[in-house]
Amino acid sequence: QRQICIRDSKIRLHFERKKGGKILTIIKGFNKKEDELKLLAKDLKKKCATGGSVKNNEIIIQGNKRDHIKILLEERGYKLKFSGG
Repeated sequence: QRQICIRDSKIRLHFERKKGGKILTIIKGFNKKEDELKLLAKDLKKKCATGGSVKNNEIIIQGNKRDHIKILLEERGYKLKFSGG
């Protein structure tokens, strides 16, 4: 049943440029509890060797890591699309 929930989610990898030239990769569209998102974010940050946080049911990763994150999440069974940037 859990795999069905994962595949039904519409996950978006969003690229955002902030003031001062800061670049963020924002992962939107999760239907998970905050604790589960924090564990997923921790794993992604470790594998991408960067910082980040979880806010408003979104995972925010520092830097343009969309390609790397797409590979990591697809290995876990997520369907992803790029948006923004």
